[in-house]
Amino acid sequence: MDFRRGRKREEPEINLIPFIDVLLVVLIFLMVSTTYSKFTELQITLPTADASKAQERPFEINVTIDAKGNYTVNNVPVSFQNVAGLAEDLKAAAASGPGGQPAIDPVVIVNADQFAMHQMVINVMEAARTAGFDKLTFAAQTGTKK
Repeated sequence: MDFRRGRKREEPEINLIPFIDVLLVVLIFLMVSTTYSKFTELQITLPTADASKAQERPFEINVTIDAKGNYTVNNVPVSFQNVAGLAEDLKAAAASGPGGQPAIDPVVIVNADQFAMHQMVINVMEAARTAGFDKLTFAAQTGTKK
């Protein structure tokens, strides 16, 4: 005799609430028991200042360009025919270095007027490269009140 003829059979369900409770306990356990390793620090030895050593200032060759296109090397006017001639003037200025001895690796300082053409500055840069002087800097004037 089957008394359950008209009834549908219920499907069994999995209760997820106890499963979630167990997972949360495991998660808390893992978080508490995890050890965090310290990151290794980078050991750097910083340089120290030594007041007894005075840094030597390199020999400077000052090249000035005015608005009219006149060049001076160490306050001596030079005539510009071509870049090679200006390079020879730079070499001559380096030959009369400190103490009358030739300067080794001098610094060429370009001081150009604000109205000088850019090509004049490029000529000085090319002459310094031709002369073998690889240290080049530009002088700047700070704004003045008028």
